[in-house]
Amino acid sequence: MFMFITFIGYKTNTFNFGYENLFQSTFMLAFFTTVGLGANLKILKSGGKLLIIYWLICGLLSLFQNIIGIGVSKTIGLQPAYGMLASSISMIGGHGAALSYGNTFAKLGYEQAPVVGAAAATFGLIFGVVIGGPLGRRLIYKNDLKPVDDNFDSSKLDSLFKEEKIELTNLDIIKNVAAIIISMAIGTLVSKFIGSLIKMDFPDYVGAMFIAVILRNVNEKVHLYKFSGNLVDGIGDVMLNLYLALALMTLKLWELQDLMGGVLVVLICQVIFMIIYAYFFVFRALGKNYDAAVMCAGLCGHGLGATPSAIVNMTAINEEYGMSRKAMMIVPIVGAFLVDIIYQPIVLTFIKTFVQ
Repeated sequence: MFMFITFIGYKTNTFNFGYENLFQSTFMLAFFTTVGLGANLKILKSGGKLLIIYWLICGLLSLFQNIIGIGVSKTIGLQPAYGMLASSISMIGGHGAALSYGNTFAKLGYEQAPVVGAAAATFGLIFGVVIGGPLGRRLIYKNDLKPVDDNFDSSKLDSLFKEEKIELTNLDIIKNVAAIIISMAIGTLVSKFIGSLIKMDFPDYVGAMFIAVILRNVNEKVHLYKFSGNLVDGIGDVMLNLYLALALMTLKLWELQDLMGGVLVVLICQVIFMIIYAYFFVFRALGKNYDAAVMCAGLCGHGLGATPSAIVNMTAINEEYGMSRKAMMIVPIVGAFLVDIIYQPIVLTFIKTFVQ
């Protein structure tokens, strides 16, 4: 809302705002660190073969999204940096990654990159929901699919996410917060080191997120402190909301006018590819059954937007046609954090190769 108010002020030449945006990057860094701390790698083992297949499907999607972004950009004369921001950075990564990489590109001279990233992520968020439900429904009707109780044992996965009610002392809370801060600090240093090796700015949040993954899984083995998923998730939610509020409030929509045409072409191609990819390939790769149809709807949600969009798509189908326990357990796990492990290296390779 505030972003549109500033746009009106600029267009009417009646008022404008100045900012000292000191904490936006800190909030972003804290959010992605909490994502990393939520990554329990036992899930890979507990989710079984189907989780691995779905995870690889998401990695392949990221690869194709970046190929489309660069290919279409070169065809229509759009700068590759903006094509990348309309690819897996914003489609799979969402607003957080889009704005973070947008700031990185801005330092390289692409001043409108944060605006383009935010616009692309918003576009993907909307269309991820628009196409997900209808695509899943089409697969169900065409193939006459019914939910089947195949005795899928989700109890192991449930136990990894349903935290027992534990009482935390003040010291426990401090330790959980300290884990976030330490991961942020070490991760930032790691990112700067990697950046020096590859001779480009490397997003701080990527290093922080992976340090957090390591810390979480070491803690699972040696129990350095009493980890609280609910507390960490709550902190992450607050950090994300503060970060997005600051990021969106300071966006200058008027700077997007000259770019939106080319960026929009890339984004439309991404949506078309997602429909084709999910309908003709992913459905078959996942088994051509009811669970596969629901997971395709979920993929549209987080493959173009965010994990909550995937849950919205799958919930709508489940309420109409029946529950898919496999889809509801596996898709959020991959969309929430596992996909980052595979799509980040792909993104960095494309940036290093095509963005000057």
